Amino acid sequence: MSQADLLDQDPVFQLKGSMLAITVMELAHNDLERLARQLADKVAQAPNFFQNTPLVMALDKLPASEGEVDLAALLDVCRRHGLRTLAIRASNEQHIAAANTLDIPVLPPSGARERVIDPVEPGAKKATKVPEKPAEPVTRPTKVVTTPVRGGQQIYAPGGDLVVVAPVSPGAELLADGNIHVYGPMRGRALAGIKGDTKARIFCQQLAAELVSVAGQYKVAEDLRREPLWGHSVQVSLSGDVLNITRL
Repeated sequence: MSQADLLDQDPVFQLKGSMLAITVMELAHNDLERLARQLADKVAQAPNFFQNTPLVMALDKLPASEGEVDLAALLDVCRRHGLRTLAIRASNEQHIAAANTLDIPVLPPSGARERVIDPVEPGAKKATKVPEKPAEPVTRPTKVVTTPVRGGQQIYAPGGDLVVVAPVSPGAELLADGNIHVYGPMRGRALAGIKGDTKARIFCQQLAAELVSVAGQYKVAEDLRREPLWGHSVQVSLSGDVLNITRL
């Protein structure tokens, strides 16, 4: 057995399913060469699984002893293997600073229990498992913001709704476990239901967003500008895995 075979018995990463509708890649080792090799193996096993798969890159459980991650190189490795990184999950200041430089959204560290998944081709047989009961949501008061949200700011409403009674600038980011309401122009990013609430919605008086997302399903500005309601008062809701944008 070669040294490479021995190394691959200790995988660089694990793919984990979460309450989100997107895949979470939890990095266990800061070794991009091994990551690229192991991703290539996974792509060979299940090519369709890795075609433009939305991804949250979780760095919050990477041991400090592994050193600082070259985030730009890491995202490039993922992109070359068909994974589209929507956001990172991190607590390390260097990782957060690198994400801000690359204009990548940063999600707070997760305390949720996740299960390891193994990508398979459509139609492949899988063992039937009893679904786990979702964690009970924690109800918290609505968070209200009355001042303009500037580019580079991130506002998170854990356990409830977020209401912004002011404009939201490009580069700003709104996150909520529940709904998001913006009573003004919405030019930044809005991610509602980030812990899997598929009934969450986004309401805004003027849709001009860089990204909108509900429970992990998202549309970026390139898609939104083609919407007939671009620039109008809208609500964004989720039906299955499709985002619906309708007039208020």
